[in-house]
Amino acid sequence: MGSQHLTIDAAMTRALELAARGPAYGPNPRVGCVLLAHPDSEALPDGAARDGVDARPRRVLAEGYHRGAGTPHAEAAALADARARGVDVRGATAVVTLEPCAHTGRTPPCADALLAAGVGEVVHAVDDPNPTAAGGGARLRAAGVHVVRGVRASEGAALLHVWLTAARRGTPYVTLKTATTLDGFVAASDGTSRWITGPEARAHAHRVRATVDAIAVGSGTVRVDDPALTARVAGPDGAVRLAEHQPLRVVVGRSGIPPHARLRGEGGPLVHVRTHDVAEVLAELAARDVRHVLVEGGPTLATAFLAAGAVDELHAYVAPVLLGAGRRAVGDLGVTTIGAARRFRTVEVRRVGDDALTVSRRLR
Repeated sequence: MGSQHLTIDAAMTRALELAARGPAYGPNPRVGCVLLAHPDSEALPDGAARDGVDARPRRVLAEGYHRGAGTPHAEAAALADARARGVDVRGATAVVTLEPCAHTGRTPPCADALLAAGVGEVVHAVDDPNPTAAGGGARLRAAGVHVVRGVRASEGAALLHVWLTAARRGTPYVTLKTATTLDGFVAASDGTSRWITGPEARAHAHRVRATVDAIAVGSGTVRVDDPALTARVAGPDGAVRLAEHQPLRVVVGRSGIPPHARLRGEGGPLVHVRTHDVAEVLAELAARDVRHVLVEGGPTLATAFLAAGAVDELHAYVAPVLLGAGRRAVGDLGVTTIGAARRFRTVEVRRVGDDALTVSRRLR
């Protein structure tokens, strides 16, 4: 690493790659940091745009990324890497995907750590919208550190899309999953629904479960389908087992959970939110530090979240199956004319085995 040289722009690309190694779940954002030697040069004005950043390659001193809640933040990890290498970072440039925090939580403020290390310049992609942690840039500037904002901001925002949405709004990002036939049914007329989609689609859905903080279903789905709501993934040997991370299992509704329900078995913690009010559900989850909730059904709960305008993202698995009758994925939303339709923007379409997955996000 000591002989590697990167421009600030290339270092930010590397920082984004590092950030993506961190877990997508948890209350904290995925952040990466690269420390560069700072060449003697005329200072640039604070807040300089990307085109104004010094483009000369700089020696890479150290790097780090955040590995999840309770572990060192990316900046602290990079500084620890520098200490382990015996590298002096005084006057260095810290290239970070997110504005350094100014908040004391499980770990000390990153802005203070950078100041204590003598870092002379900080370049970050995205401003921190979290009111409890923001302000690191201002603290660094006040101490005389040169701060540049917005380098590769779009890439940084894309990586942090879920977390940024939840942090700005104060409620979890909501992904709604549906698994339907070509003609839009989630179950046959007799109530049977296993399995509409194929094994590849179900495996993909389990991988998604392993990246979220919580999975929510209605109490009716618990009675009818008796889901376990675990995240299961294939190991190196091909055997399917519980994923390392198990999301919170949330049951929404006033009906009780049967004493022998599979939800009471192995998996994530179980929470029963006894309400039909979507806002109350989201407030309860936010109080539990949930940033991303996956709503899996059934149609009553899906309809409630859609009617409340609370769905940020749709994962629609569609199988090449026809039923002609049965239970629809979504109930009445009160839409009587096409102009009032709930519209989303498609961001991905992929084939998953014999099924198709469309990922769409709410128009804002």
